[in-house]
Amino acid sequence: MANFTSSPGVSLNEIDKSFISPTPLKAGAAIIGPTVKGPVELPTVVTSYSDYKDKFGGSFVSGSNTFSYLTSVSAYNYFVEGGESLLVARVTSGSFTAASSSTIFAGTPSTTSSVVFETLSKGIININSGLFDSDGILTNGSEDNIKYEIAGSNLDNGTFNVIIRQGNDKNSDKIILETFNKVSLDPNQSNFISKVIGDQVVEYDSSTNQIDITSGDFANNSRYIRVKSVPNLTPDYFDNAGLAKPASKLFIPINGTGSFGGAFGDVLPGASFYKDIATIDSQTQGLVGTDYDNMINLLGNVNDYQFNVLSAPGLNNGSHTSQISSIIDNTIQRGDNIFVMDTVRYSSTLANALTQAATRNTSYVATYFPWLRVQDPETGKLVFVPPSTMIPGVYAHNDKVANTWNAPAGISRGGLSTVLQAKLKLTEANKAALYEGNINPIATFPKKGVVVFGQKTLQKGASALDRINVRRLLIELKSYIGQVADTLVFENNTITTRNKFLSTVAPFLENIQQNGGLFAFKVIMDDTNNTDDVIDRNQLVGQIYIQPTKTAEFISLDFIVLPTGAEFPA
Repeated sequence: MANFTSSPGVSLNEIDKSFISPTPLKAGAAIIGPTVKGPVELPTVVTSYSDYKDKFGGSFVSGSNTFSYLTSVSAYNYFVEGGESLLVARVTSGSFTAASSSTIFAGTPSTTSSVVFETLSKGIININSGLFDSDGILTNGSEDNIKYEIAGSNLDNGTFNVIIRQGNDKNSDKIILETFNKVSLDPNQSNFISKVIGDQVVEYDSSTNQIDITSGDFANNSRYIRVKSVPNLTPDYFDNAGLAKPASKLFIPINGTGSFGGAFGDVLPGASFYKDIATIDSQTQGLVGTDYDNMINLLGNVNDYQFNVLSAPGLNNGSHTSQISSIIDNTIQRGDNIFVMDTVRYSSTLANALTQAATRNTSYVATYFPWLRVQDPETGKLVFVPPSTMIPGVYAHNDKVANTWNAPAGISRGGLSTVLQAKLKLTEANKAALYEGNINPIATFPKKGVVVFGQKTLQKGASALDRINVRRLLIELKSYIGQVADTLVFENNTITTRNKFLSTVAPFLENIQQNGGLFAFKVIMDDTNNTDDVIDRNQLVGQIYIQPTKTAEFISLDFIVLPTGAEFPA
């Protein structure tokens, strides 16, 4: 309303309606496990399966056979079912190092080293050293490693192009992954190669449980390499006349293609895969231990990593109790995701699964049975995988076609489209026993295929939170409302501040109610819970009451036969 004085004039008023309300976090899933290649112990987001393969690889050879890690099978299924982003935390067994480029020679003399690159991915799979033939084909280059090409070398300008190519391509049919044009060796220029490509070493520090930059000055802009060193810099490349200094020209690299070598780290002998995963390992001999522990601890940091579903296919409660306990503790502490846990190995029975499930009691964990047969997307083999490999895809599909507060189960939203069969075709008695034990059955239906037919958490006490849809609803509510509350910290505890909170939260809850997530709700943040004593303690108190909707899991239909002439009840 205009604020006029007693004399005529113009009132200029500001009405700010530009406040930005936070939106609910839309984090995807996270997965901990071994991969073919990629950064080690450095959680990385991928947004498609092709992006996953690009960064972490697909299949690999162990002995005389070809395998895929469960991580790859799970990533494939997750994106097929509609997942949008996946946080991949690669774990390894033993020491893994990056590969370095072969010597990149300058023009004159040819023995002068110009620049050295290093792969961001670690492990011997990045090694592609060998001889190039006349078409630039590398002896042992593969789709899982890279090679580099120097092109457009210009001594007068002091610039050259760096091209990153797939390791198995050829000059007549290049597969170019990245290109960095007109870079220089002059540290005083904006196109300095380290600035353009990046030179940082980023590693996990177990002593601080965080990711640290251990060396380098410039952020890594390449997805594949960093500049390891520039042995001969060319500061102030041009003289006062604007001409290239003869001494500087000596260090500009010549055009050509090169390979990478010197990396360490591979699948160790004795590894077992798919249904043969043993109690002492998880797809790589000796893997369960420090590396899993490191990534489990790191992903416990809610401020740095956000996701709504976590899985670690290859670990199970019976064989890897310590790691599972750590994951569960972190999940409860974070309070913003649900952990999909496997109970037992492939060879274990339904009774074994029930025994293992009985050892856990929390609404932040869900488990499923039995193991599932799928076609490995990389090798084409028909293999058995633990349920946690496929369940994140079910959640992704549920969230795509419905909402997080809908049950990720049943024929409409719990179908496993990429699953060929379940290890055990469950009977009604099997399903009943599993559900009573808080294990979600994976059932097989004629013409419907394999379907998740349960949505219980591992909470033993009967309450709304013993169902996955309610737990995930609470996670969503806490995530959004927590963001709103963050904006009120250090604000004055006044009616205006409280109304700001109410006017943001109430519409959000109303929207969930209209979409079937809540029967009813009530938000209280007023003088009744913000008394003078509360205000004097610098506190702002709010109470949010909710009545979550329940799912229809037990449906009774009575067929009543009436005699001819009888009237149907109104």
